[in-house]
Amino acid sequence: MIELAALAPYGDLSLFAAYGGLGLVVGFVAGLLGVGGGLIIVPVLIMLLHTHGQAVGMEPQLALGTSLATILFTSLSSVRAHQRRGAVEWSLVRRIAPGIVLGTLAGAALAARMPATVLKIFFVIFLFYAAIQMWLDFKPAPHRGLPGRVGTSLAGGVIGVVSSWVGIGGGTLSVPFMLWHNVPLHRAIATSAAIGFPIAFAGAVGYVLGGWTVSGLPAGSLGFVYLPALAGIVLGSVLTAPLGARTAHRLPVRPLKRVFALLLFTLALRMVWTF
Repeated sequence: MIELAALAPYGDLSLFAAYGGLGLVVGFVAGLLGVGGGLIIVPVLIMLLHTHGQAVGMEPQLALGTSLATILFTSLSSVRAHQRRGAVEWSLVRRIAPGIVLGTLAGAALAARMPATVLKIFFVIFLFYAAIQMWLDFKPAPHRGLPGRVGTSLAGGVIGVVSSWVGIGGGTLSVPFMLWHNVPLHRAIATSAAIGFPIAFAGAVGYVLGGWTVSGLPAGSLGFVYLPALAGIVLGSVLTAPLGARTAHRLPVRPLKRVFALLLFTLALRMVWTF
């Protein structure tokens, strides 16, 4: 059982409140646009850790591990909602999962040993990619059927590695991959939600093990998963995700995606400024 004092390191309840506030934003955006919160969690958490002098030199690893751990909780509710509509392609999930798990574990193991600057650069590049994709509302035209088991596993491995280095559930990569291979959009989104759980599980395990013997991590850390931030983000996101989903049915989606793209551009530029 984790005591409240452990969730607010050194008794700083205001910092725990900041994690809860981050969760409120992440949950609302996820419900509004159907995107994972890792692209917001990672840069903001890096900034919070840096500002408070925590995990100096290891902020990206702690932020990435924590972001993936949050997806363990958020992906379950999303998968249940999609499964009720029968939209998840479970046969594809079973084919791609081995590559996803191996790729994510390998990526997390490598990230645990990477210099912080290398991870930051990779994340910034991915932020710009995701922002452009969101701004243009990019959906690749279908060209072919899905590859065989080996090809699907290899694609899963690539998605897993990249996801472990940017702290996301893989939707930014897996949805375009499935659309390109003639999977209908609603089924691609639903299947991506299901794929997010093995990514989150393997990534969280990888970052816990990767940081298990590392010294200098803040109180409340389980390897490279920061439990106070995890608890605050999950609690906050649970409250606002339904509100975001209801709002999505009342507002036009395209302008909202462009607002989110501008937010990603801003976060990317802010990270570049701190290099």
